[in-house]
Amino acid sequence: MKILDILDPEAIVPEMRATSKPEALQELAAALAKVHPTTDQERLVEALLEREELGSTAIGEGIAIPHGKLPGIGNVVAVFGRSPAGIDFDSLDGSPTRLFFLLVAPEDSAGVHLKALARISRLLKDRGFRERLFAGATREALFATIRDEDEKY
Repeated sequence: MKILDILDPEAIVPEMRATSKPEALQELAAALAKVHPTTDQERLVEALLEREELGSTAIGEGIAIPHGKLPGIGNVVAVFGRSPAGIDFDSLDGSPTRLFFLLVAPEDSAGVHLKALARISRLLKDRGFRERLFAGATREALFATIRDEDEKY
């Protein structure tokens, strides 16, 4: 699975305005709903908050991969967001979270959802890739960075 299969260039938020975890999830859900207008944004935020109650999806090193399942979504879809200031997302290492990959999957999917999580996690382990994401100035530059990394593997 490639990230470009699930990430629309318009689903990139280069400068998130959120200052808290709930606001970040709202902002990412709104970006998804903009690209996929049939998305039940309110239900998505509820699902994401429920998932966060099980344990933070902020994995450290400035990265979070919030994810959830939603009825009515046809395929796994993603949103990428970047917070220049960083957000307290209850990260495992206590550091502010600056890079967000939101994943939303259909309710009845397990395999594809897990493959997408694994793919994103693997790419984000590369420090150089993370630094290029921190440095990208525009939606287009961020998409190009993701595309270039996605095509390597």
